[in-house]
Amino acid sequence: MSFEYPENLRYTDSHEYVAVTAGIAKIGVSAFAVDQLGDIVFVELPEVGDTITKGTAFGSIESVKAVEDLKAPVSGKVIKRNDSAIDAPEIISTEPYTGGWLLEVQVDDASALDGTFSAAEYRVKVEGA
Repeated sequence: MSFEYPENLRYTDSHEYVAVTAGIAKIGVSAFAVDQLGDIVFVELPEVGDTITKGTAFGSIESVKAVEDLKAPVSGKVIKRNDSAIDAPEIISTEPYTGGWLLEVQVDDASALDGTFSAAEYRVKVEGA
């Protein structure tokens, strides 16, 4: 099965995506992750003003199948969180790249995206294509 992986995003081993524009990172979970999880019923996110650290858990996502940690693709201070995704977590399933984003973070480090994958690299990783 083939999923959409927008070219303007970077992807992680743990299936989060990140887009950095002018030092602000928008973070969410990939369509592949959503498919693997099934129906998403709950998401826990940090508060605005909290700091997240690259490679560590910043929250969790719960589906009818599993509860998974969300791993930070970058380090920085949370400047915005998507309360719509908390109130209606199914939006993560239906619109992972638009309405279903999770956080916006003020990025600490310019090398924040080191170790992430391009859309093509991620597709090969998850689909073997």
